[in-house]
Amino acid sequence: MKQTVLFLCTGNSCRSQMAEGFCRKLRGDEFESYSAGVEPKVLDARAVEVMKEVGIDISQQKPKSIQQLPIKDFDLVVTVCGHANENCPLFPNKTKVIHVGFEDPPQLAKECATEEEVLAVYRRIRDEIADFVKSFAPPS
Repeated sequence: MKQTVLFLCTGNSCRSQMAEGFCRKLRGDEFESYSAGVEPKVLDARAVEVMKEVGIDISQQKPKSIQQLPIKDFDLVVTVCGHANENCPLFPNKTKVIHVGFEDPPQLAKECATEEEVLAVYRRIRDEIADFVKSFAPPS
């Protein structure tokens, strides 16, 4: 039986969506993956763009809150930003919660002068998320 994993972020618009997409593609045989936000926003178009570059289409994923998920009981919850980690709801004792903070691409993009610099930031964070998803151990 697959384990369930939730990637939790503030807006569920970028980092957690990328993590869910990578987990579905790279570890779909091990995990049923979900993402949510503590304050859901709108799906980030640049996140969609850079994920498409690596062959993963997240364009149909929707930002959502934990309350909107079809399940509430997870084997693993991964907070991918500091705000979500600080505001992470309580989960049952069996749920393993870990924090892996990734920088916020939209925030970093504010310092960029060109669209190519912006996309380079998104690609760097995308690749860091991919490396994490490839390597994290399932809860025992």
